[in-house]
Amino acid sequence: MGILRLALALIVLEIASPKGAGPETDQSPVRLGDCPHKPNCVSSEAADPGHNVAPLQMQGDPSAAWEGIADIVSRLPRATIVAYTDHYLHAEVKSRLFRFVDDLELLWDPATGRVAIRSASRLGYSDLGVNRRRVADLRREFKQADLID
Repeated sequence: MGILRLALALIVLEIASPKGAGPETDQSPVRLGDCPHKPNCVSSEAADPGHNVAPLQMQGDPSAAWEGIADIVSRLPRATIVAYTDHYLHAEVKSRLFRFVDDLELLWDPATGRVAIRSASRLGYSDLGVNRRRVADLRREFKQADLID
């Protein structure tokens, strides 16, 4: 019975913990985690074209733009901001039907005004393009609000 409990605990831990979420602070400069070798993740820091999206470039007052970005992310349907600092934002976005969790992360470099972005599913293999569309939709909203170039 002890082995079964341990196996169940490991399964729950695997499901609950976001892989790759959070900035990698052991590297300089700080950067977002890599995408796994599955098509359910996009990142502006990914080297391969299958996962890569362009980073965001802030315009205007950077602090106000960062607050505006956080405000837009907070209004995404089924999104909860779980971490927000002067330079990092992590939101969990749940799917409508099955409530699967995706991790959306933004990391602002104040020296350049560049914002790295990453959106990844926690479970499964394919996301049917959901994360790429999320990033494209956010980019469009940020531009309409004059927060990015």
